[in-house]
Amino acid sequence: MREIFDAELKHIGDGLVEMSRLVESAITRAGTALLDGEHQLAQDVIASDHEIDRLERELDERCVHVLAQQAPVATDLRVVITALRISSTLERMGDLARHVAEVARGRYPALAVPDGARETFVAINEAAGLVARRTSELLSTRDVALAAEIEAGDDVIDRLHQDTFAATLSPDWTGTAQETIDVTLLARYYERFGDHGVSVARRITYLVTGDFEAEIHAPADV
Repeated sequence: MREIFDAELKHIGDGLVEMSRLVESAITRAGTALLDGEHQLAQDVIASDHEIDRLERELDERCVHVLAQQAPVATDLRVVITALRISSTLERMGDLARHVAEVARGRYPALAVPDGARETFVAINEAAGLVARRTSELLSTRDVALAAEIEAGDDVIDRLHQDTFAATLSPDWTGTAQETIDVTLLARYYERFGDHGVSVARRITYLVTGDFEAEIHAPADV
């Protein structure tokens, strides 16, 4: 019986890693589409989001099956519940990558990000890519030292998010009304993406170490 349960947990863990890798690819490609004006790449990101959604549904069903059939308690229960929460968080990260791609597609053949904000969005996209990569590595290795890198990447995104607001309010800002709306929304999408990465990091830290403080301070999944 224990062997069956352990096999189920491995399937769940592998599924989370697969989801995270897809999210990592999505945010990287969405950023390229945004900054380079690649319409087809943006369309590919949007179309591939359904695969992340499908994996979330499969993982949720597997977790519910384990809860019903195995009735886990203590640490085992914590593993399954944490997996349910993380799959939901990864799905939201995928949605945010899709939102970035949708903005890129909607402005084609023009670029959604004006020249005055390009440097900021190059940096914010690099930071989001780092958060995504480290999240995948953390889920794969359970090396909680990676959590600090995820939080550091999120701090960079938060700062750049604030820089974007400051830039659009500056008298030197020359963007159109549509460009102002676009960069404001895009900065928010990236900011939420980083927060969700932190949420995954803190939940894995809680799972590995039992540090309840990490869990209760995980950002809300909204």
